Amino acid sequence: MSCPICGGETQKTHRPFCCKRCADIDLGKWLTGAYSVPSQDLEDIENALEEAGRVQAPEKNPQQTRH
Repeated sequence: MSCPICGGETQKTHRPFCCKRCADIDLGKWLTGAYSVPSQDLEDIENALEEAGRVQAPEKNPQQTRH
């Protein structure tokens, strides 16, 4: 079996990877969403757009008042 990151020979202590570095690279890909599966489902697209709007839209300061 070869390491899915670099193609090197796997080590028993880090299987299926060859070393901790490759295991960490793989974990980073999971955490950043690099392994996400694109969806064509309209509901998924709407939810993603809604979430993106929450992240990008600046929050209004509730203490600010208009005179």
